[in-house]
Amino acid sequence: MEKINVALIGQGFMGRSHSNAWGQVRRFFAVPMMPVMHTVFGQEAENPQLFAENWGWQHAATDWEAVVRSPEIGLVDVVTPNYAHAPVARAALAAGKHVACEKPIAGTLADAREMVEAAESAGVQTFVWFNYRRCPAVALAHQLVESGRLGDIRHVRAQYLQDWADESIPLWWRFDKSLAGSGAHGDLNAHIIDMTRFVTGQEITEICGAIAETFIKQRAIASGMAGGGLAEGGGDTATMGEVTVDDTVLFLARFSGGAVASFEAARQATGNQNRNGFEINGTKGSVKFDFERMNELEYYDATLPRAVQGWNTIMCTHGGAFPDGHPYVENWWPDAHVIGYEHGFTNQAYDILRVLAGQPPTVPIPDFNDAYQTQRVLEASLLAAEQRRWVHLEEVK
Repeated sequence: MEKINVALIGQGFMGRSHSNAWGQVRRFFAVPMMPVMHTVFGQEAENPQLFAENWGWQHAATDWEAVVRSPEIGLVDVVTPNYAHAPVARAALAAGKHVACEKPIAGTLADAREMVEAAESAGVQTFVWFNYRRCPAVALAHQLVESGRLGDIRHVRAQYLQDWADESIPLWWRFDKSLAGSGAHGDLNAHIIDMTRFVTGQEITEICGAIAETFIKQRAIASGMAGGGLAEGGGDTATMGEVTVDDTVLFLARFSGGAVASFEAARQATGNQNRNGFEINGTKGSVKFDFERMNELEYYDATLPRAVQGWNTIMCTHGGAFPDGHPYVENWWPDAHVIGYEHGFTNQAYDILRVLAGQPPTVPIPDFNDAYQTQRVLEASLLAAEQRRWVHLEEVK
């Protein structure tokens, strides 16, 4: 079997998620190409050697530029803070490497555009880790819409709510616009924009009614530095710094097929740990998804006699090919032996390997250009909030 050496650029939470995926994918899926966990990059202070030993990487490095130029590396997987996505990806593309990148694709629209152009010039494969597409329930919703089971889509509601960012959290890179690009908007709205584009098969064409708000305007400076920016960790309450990103962004939108939509992202929605979900209403039916119940999809079939219509909870854990089974889960556990957050990353690693081997993915996988369309929506929403007007996506390129 052909092999491909993978380099992971970055560590932290996403580094652990991706490492687990690359280590597990060949154990659960009949992969068409064998991933080799070759090298992980990290700052010296992060102790990349310890990370490598813990997660199964063969080598550790503190010079990412040397890693991405290495002739031994075939795929570069970028999990750095957002501001570093573009320079790492551009260098890897210039070296002729395939590139997978965490979302949002970049900290700014200009960087995202340059990444798309670099990918087109390089002629290699690119991927973006919008891993929620790989939840069996979300993939099933996509297939239900694609098969016409919902009819014409009229109405979309999407929300991604968390409650972790209270006053006790210090000022680390996610609260710094120069490092993150935006706050809850880029971190959370990016996911639900991508999911609704994916499930409906439509593009967002215009934005209005946008609100962006920062409730906690100063935070304690975080102790320690990592990746060239503010790190996670305790804060020095005697030294405060300015928060330069949003805590919440809400906006209204219109899809290319005529549907109207609402989106909301918040990091201080008390009681919502990871409420990432959507409701999509069509002329023949509707679907609802909530990641806090990620193995379930709510489905309403309006073509049934009115007397027996009602919301149906589908436990998306039945293996086998659609429509008799649910995407991905035949590779995991028996029916109703539920899967978790990490499985979406492993499912995506499998689809990346399929594409690299010249095979179609299980469901469409976003490349840099696809992710750039989501980035355009993010930018248009902030523009609408700032200028308090309708913004057509043609304005944002």
